[in-house]
Amino acid sequence: MEKKKKIGLFFGTFNPVHIGHMAIANYFVAYSDLDQLWFVVSPHNPLKNRNDLLADYHRLHLLELAIGDSNLFRVSNVEFNMPKPSYTIDTLTYLHEKYPDYELVLLLGSDNLDSLHKWKNYQVILDQYQLYVYPRNQFKPEDSVYRDYIRLVDAPQMEVSSSFIRKAIRDGKNVSFFMPEPVARYVNEMNFYQ
Repeated sequence: MEKKKKIGLFFGTFNPVHIGHMAIANYFVAYSDLDQLWFVVSPHNPLKNRNDLLADYHRLHLLELAIGDSNLFRVSNVEFNMPKPSYTIDTLTYLHEKYPDYELVLLLGSDNLDSLHKWKNYQVILDQYQLYVYPRNQFKPEDSVYRDYIRLVDAPQMEVSSSFIRKAIRDGKNVSFFMPEPVARYVNEMNFYQ
């Protein structure tokens, strides 16, 4: 029997995508058994504030600029046409039905485990999907209540954040090297976050 293609799903608002997102994504594909990584652009995280959120199609376009013609990555707008707010379990279910020949893996920063119990049908996610977790803030998997459900992928810790970039741009700082070059150019051309 042929091995299923293993797809890592990296959910986020990517507002904007930055070098930290890209480095972590690269690490997952290079240092785990994933065949490909899909960036799933979330219209609005129900647990986050909407302020400063670029339009969905702008954030999608920024990711397309970031990945260029790489066949390791793909950008997905699957959540754009789903009911709002979008819930991870609904997206996973939809993608599982659409791509039954793929094995879907949820990629998470360890800080997301703190709020996992608030996610819709989180136990179903734990029972039906693999969770690959990258560490943040001295995370110790043995201390997590989810230790039996997760696989730690020891990606480098990236201190850069989208909120830092947005604030820096508002403050008139040059943060072009914090984003992939075509992303920084487009953000600048469009006067985003100013």
